[in-house]
Amino acid sequence: MCRYGSFVALLVVLMGFNQLHGGAGARPKAAVARPMVQPAAAGQLMAGVAKVEITNKKVIPINDPLYVKALVLKRGPTTAVIVTVDAVAVGQIGYIGNDYLGKVRGRIQKELGIAPESVMVNASHCHAIPCADVDDKTVQAVKEAARNLVPVTVGVGVGYEDRVSENRRLKLKNGREVDVRHAYSLPPDEEIAEVGPIDPHIGILRLDRKNGKTLAIVYNFACHPIMGLPNGQNTADIVGFASRVIEDNLSDGTIALFVQGCAGDINPVLYKDVNQPRNAEPLGNMLGLSVLKAVRKIKCVESESFKVIHENLGLPRADNSKRIDAMLLERAKLLKALQGTTLNLRTFLPLAAKYNAAPKFPSYYSHRYLHEKKLGRDDLTRLDEANRRDMKAYMNNIFTMEELTRLQTNLALLRRHHETNRLAQFKPLVVEVVGLKVGDFVLVTFPGELTVEIGLNIKKASPHKHTFVAGYTNGYIYYTPTARQLQNVGGAQEDSDCLVAPAWQRIFEAKVAQMLKKL
Repeated sequence: MCRYGSFVALLVVLMGFNQLHGGAGARPKAAVARPMVQPAAAGQLMAGVAKVEITNKKVIPINDPLYVKALVLKRGPTTAVIVTVDAVAVGQIGYIGNDYLGKVRGRIQKELGIAPESVMVNASHCHAIPCADVDDKTVQAVKEAARNLVPVTVGVGVGYEDRVSENRRLKLKNGREVDVRHAYSLPPDEEIAEVGPIDPHIGILRLDRKNGKTLAIVYNFACHPIMGLPNGQNTADIVGFASRVIEDNLSDGTIALFVQGCAGDINPVLYKDVNQPRNAEPLGNMLGLSVLKAVRKIKCVESESFKVIHENLGLPRADNSKRIDAMLLERAKLLKALQGTTLNLRTFLPLAAKYNAAPKFPSYYSHRYLHEKKLGRDDLTRLDEANRRDMKAYMNNIFTMEELTRLQTNLALLRRHHETNRLAQFKPLVVEVVGLKVGDFVLVTFPGELTVEIGLNIKKASPHKHTFVAGYTNGYIYYTPTARQLQNVGGAQEDSDCLVAPAWQRIFEAKVAQMLKKL
């Protein structure tokens, strides 16, 4: 019986081999797509990570590579995918099409069996140029990460970096606000009263292999990575340099994934400096070192806490008819304020130099003024009075024209979005909100350019100690400032390059509060 049983087993093996290789009698079978995600031990958190270069090599010269990076997390039946892409946005603006998210999710579902709502894609918001097939590269990165699942331990921490960012909204003494942009000039220094806050905290998720080697670092920080480089070449900007610092100084194969935060009104420092070249590398190095400083204090442990929540949320669209009318009235008022002056740029500049170099005696040396005074004449003094009056009139025109440039630029943005909302018949703008909990690391996502106060509000109200907020995720709906900021008519881009009505903030923050309780 023993020999007979062995013979039968051998025959079964040989028949299986014959069918597999198309031998005689083999019947062809339809190919069955099987998920590539490896099964995990009960209760064990598994993770895999990968990155694929997406630099466009057919346009401007390359300074440093752009990447799409993927982190696949799995415990039991629950799977989550975090994708980070070095691009300005997931659709709408930049070089990634509006069909990108659907195409990527569809292929991941078909080829890996991962539900679309479990896939989160965050754009760093760097203004670089990725390759045309970034969707294929994204799927490639996710598939590689899914193939490489290993058991991991989890740690969470908070870094601190306040040297690389500044709030770009300037509060004026007249109660209005403007923002620091290259699209228009700033108001005079004497009109500025204060600046807004920044969020210097860096949210960090650390994932280690069982042997203690670091597999991945996810770090969340709020800052527009739009500094650029002196050479003007293609770059992942601040966050590209930061990620390189992190990856070069941890275990071999560690991948750092930057998740953009609430950066809607956060610029890199010295963004409008005209005295030295703009350079993202020092800022990125500082950010990366601050992440490393915090990472080294994080202890990774076994964790069964892993949850993903996905919800759609309808936000009210803005009807900006009245705002547009108000801006048109303001423009007419500013145009009327422009007055003819005897000076032009050619005559104004030398006068301005003279009257600033020698305010008391600008037209000649002091002894000539004293000489005229002794003779009872005031020719130079009267000339100075006339010149100062003409310079003041000329400067008033300059300031008025600068204010007009801000208003004109933002009016165009407001009109464009108003037309979009009108064509949509002001139906709710449906967006995705995702909540993710990995150990003690809690992340909430949103597709808009959230201003920093939104993130600070959510963190303060959260029942979880380590709560972080990511904008620019799963789509792009332009700026989403606070309800108060939306009352600032025409002064800042964030308030005009916007689709939503002020009530959006209350609705969003209420939804986030509900989701945080569920996590």
